[in-house]
Amino acid sequence: MADSQDLTRRGLMFILSSPSGAGKTTIARKLLAVEDELSMSVSVTTRPQREGEVEGRDYFFKTPDEYAALVAEDAFLEWAEVFGNSYGTPRAEIMDGLALGQDFLFDVDWQGAQQLSQRARADVVSVFLLPPSMEELEHRLRSRGTDDEAVIQGRMARASDEISHWDAYDYVVINRDLEECFDKVRTILHAERLKRERQRGLIDFARELMR
Repeated sequence: MADSQDLTRRGLMFILSSPSGAGKTTIARKLLAVEDELSMSVSVTTRPQREGEVEGRDYFFKTPDEYAALVAEDAFLEWAEVFGNSYGTPRAEIMDGLALGQDFLFDVDWQGAQQLSQRARADVVSVFLLPPSMEELEHRLRSRGTDDEAVIQGRMARASDEISHWDAYDYVVINRDLEECFDKVRTILHAERLKRERQRGLIDFARELMR
């Protein structure tokens, strides 16, 4: 007879997107610190390896030719070029992990989220973080003290375009308060893990109960 202890779960791809300064990186770090079954997706890149970076932990480092070969093999779930370097999400590593019940966190923009959704929709859960106002977003960017005026203005200009894609996401959370926002995002993750379609063996278990 099927036992509830035998039920396993397929993992999910948890996407976090937001304009710069809306809290995405902070929320991601907090999630990774408390969720043992959640790990950051490791991208393939053509960017040179920096001091202190570890192959397979920070990135999978490839030459441009190696990267092009992977693209030709359709080995990526999503890929993009950023500041002259190429980045891609390796399909095999993610799919193998999902099958084992591992969840992956993706810190990507709306274009990356769109590619992931198109290629693996059943496994994707996407969350977009909004600032409470554009004034508050600018205040947060300035409070960092790390960017000059030109960079801040550039981030603000891009923010409007990024926000325009909010309705392509499964969930939208307004980050008025960091802890409240984190609690909401974590609640979404926990609820999505419990979805019926992710519970393997549930059909057989229910049928046994009805006999």
